[in-house]
Amino acid sequence: MAEKRVFDSADMASRGRIGGCARVAKYSPEQLVGAARRGFLARFEPKEEGLSDEERQRRAQMGLRAHMHRLARLSALKRAARR
Repeated sequence: MAEKRVFDSADMASRGRIGGCARVAKYSPEQLVGAARRGFLARFEPKEEGLSDEERQRRAQMGLRAHMHRLARLSALKRAARR
């Protein structure tokens, strides 16, 4: 029967950092998260026809900002309620 290997949390954290750095050194940020970011931003794109690409992108960015501000506000309200 194979021996069971036990890793402590510090060793696993160190291995994770090494792997993360190696991955970032090998690929560009666009290759790593580009598709996920585009998909996430697509949630905020307006569905209206006749908008230029620039205007569609501007509105998507503002929709994302509004979403993040809404989340921050809700988080602050929850923290204040716990006090």
